[in-house]
Amino acid sequence: MKSGALPTRPMLIVVAALVLLATPLPALAQSCALCYTQAASAGARMIQALRSGILILIVPPTLMSVAMIFIMYRNRNRCRDAAGAAESNPVWKRTPS
Repeated sequence: MKSGALPTRPMLIVVAALVLLATPLPALAQSCALCYTQAASAGARMIQALRSGILILIVPPTLMSVAMIFIMYRNRNRCRDAAGAAESNPVWKRTPS
């Protein structure tokens, strides 16, 4: 293989994966006939209730995930510092006799 040439097989795999991820797939869960009929025949009040329900189901888990990531980020060095402190403490070092 030439030093400047990229391997073709891994590159094809990466391109195929990107194409699969970028291509929108049909949402099979939205093909429920009863749900479609109810949403299509709903008035403005029902549509607003559906939107509110979606927000109620999406917002709390998203906020909890963001809060968990924030807490983990702020405490990322807590265990590392505690483990490294024992090694740097001169009392724990063995002195040659």
